[in-house]
Parts: sequence; C-alpha cells; structure tokens
Amino acid sequence: MNDLQDIIDFKLHPIGDWNYYVKRCRSELQKNSILILKNFLAEEPLVNLQREAQALHDKAFYCSQNHNVLLAKKNTQLGDKHPCNIEVVSDKGCVPHDLIPENSSLRIIYNSPFFKNFIQSLLSVEKIYPYADTLSSINYNYYEKHQQLGWHFDKASFAITLMIQSSASGGNFQYVVDARNVEKNTLNAQLIDSVLQNKHPAKELRIEEGTLVLFYGSNYLHRVTPVTSNKHRVLVTLNYNLQKNIELSENASLTFFGRTR
Repeated sequence: MNDLQDIIDFKLHPIGDWNYYVKRCRSELQKNSILILKNFLAEEPLVNLQREAQALHDKAFYCSQNHNVLLAKKNTQLGDKHPCNIEVVSDKGCVPHDLIPENSSLRIIYNSPFFKNFIQSLLSVEKIYPYADTLSSINYNYYEKHQQLGWHFDKASFAITLMIQSSASGGNFQYVVDARNVEKNTLNAQLIDSVLQNKHPAKELRIEEGTLVLFYGSNYLHRVTPVTSNKHRVLVTLNYNLQKNIELSENASLTFFGRTR
C-alpha cells in the first residue's frame, strides 16, 4: 500500500474508497464496458516508466501478423468474403514480463493485493491470477510509425492497460459496440462487415499518458489506428486470468515474444 501511494495518484483515484469511488467506477464499467481513469499514475512515476520503456525498447520483439476479427483460424464453412474470414494486419513490438526490472513500478502495481482487490471489485469476481508462464503477465507494447492493431475481439474477457507514451498523431483507440455478445453467443456479421469497409462510425479515444483503461474487449470490436508520427506509442498491458495456472500457448508466445521461455 505504501509503495502504491508513491505510484498512483490517490487524490484523484482513491482506489481504497469502497463506499464511493470504487462503486462509481464499477457502475461506469458496467454501463459502458469501458473505464477510463485519467492521470492514474502520479507524475514522477510516469516519467520513470517512460525512461524504463525507452531503456527496454531495443529488447522488444517485433512481429507483424495477418488475422481475422476472431483471432481464429479461417472458418472453411464460411466464404472468403465473410467478415469473420477477412484478414487485417497487426504489427507492434513487445517486451515480455521477464525483462521488466525487479524494481519497476509496474511490478509493484501488478503484484499489489490492494490493486488486485480494486480490479476484482470492479469486475465483480472473487479472484484474479497472474499468468503461470514467465512472459505474459506484464508487457510493454511499442507501436512505431505506420504500426497498428487491426480490428479484433479479445480472447480474454477483460483487458487492463496503462498508457505510458502517446504518439504525436495516429495511434488512437477505436471501438464499436453491439458487434458481439459472448454471453448470448450472438455475432452481428453485417455490422462487422460495415466496420471493416469503413462504412460504420467507430467511437474513438485519444488516451492520454498516465491513463489506466479497463475494457471488456471480448464483446467490443476494437483496434488501434496506425501511428502517423515519429514519436511512437507505448502501452503497458497488465494481464490477469480468472483461473489459476493459465499459460499462453506456445504458438502465441512465439508469435508475440519470439520465444517460449
């Protein structure tokens, strides 16, 4: 708790205030499926993490992949032009968990029972767990000029991110509601097709540095637009699971990190 108070701006974000602040955040997440907490990181820790990201940049593994919106193999029962078979491009660099310094503020946040209690309360779950492998729990993600994250639904039910460095232009987060409902097992193929053809307006967020975002990405189609500036975009993902002992698959590890251990 004491370490967290030096990292998180508790005046703006009193994450231990269960009677008001946490309830308000939970209500906003339930209503909008996204929670945006600006200036979540205090000023000095943010600057330190920007320096840390810069120091780790040359260790990032860069990958470019074609994928469909479901992040799944082609469905041969559907036509090539079906929106769930159309391929988009994602390319970025990634620094895995085992390269994050032991004294990093990211590790303090991620491992803090106080922070995990906050996230569990927002999600209305009893427990969240780290990844069992050494690569997947905390990741730095780097988007350089022309790089992007293509339209997709997340495999995980929720995503937690911290914006460390915003690009000067491009690199915006876009999302579309009503494209899928995992709980009801419904998918709006016509809407997805319209989005992929740029015929349907997407909600767009310009996320500021130091912002924490919690997002239900399995239901909402989303992407990061191509970065158009020389100043690259740096985003941290804090990855938890709802079950114990979950490891990223060997294929996914090779794709995103270039190694399995």
